[in-house]
Amino acid sequence: VQLQASGGGLVQPGASLRLSCVASGFNFHDYAIGWFRQAPGEAREFVASISWRASSTHYADSVKGRFTISRDNAKNTVFLQMNSLKPEDTAVFYCAVGLSAVPTTTPGRHRYWGQGTLVTVSS
Repeated sequence: VQLQASGGGLVQPGASLRLSCVASGFNFHDYAIGWFRQAPGEAREFVASISWRASSTHYADSVKGRFTISRDNAKNTVFLQMNSLKPEDTAVFYCAVGLSAVPTTTPGRHRYWGQGTLVTVSS
């Protein structure tokens, strides 16, 4: 199983980024996928998750209205569109495969993790 996250970078406050997570080695379309992030010195926290058919999504309160999670099962890819970025969004962002088709906010309910992509929001 491999999860390759990309799309991070250094942006100014208010800017947008689109993260991608390309998966391989398992039946991608059978599982929910989550995005998490970890800031320096902080615990890993939930950002967003999406069900296997994209019929259900969940967001952390801190990103609601600014971030949008989506997926393309034909391309084994999950996206995280991040708008109106704030300095407090600075973190390494990880994608992870859920234990089932139902999305969850709990890191422990995800079995495989990508290597992460760094997002830095600074002026």
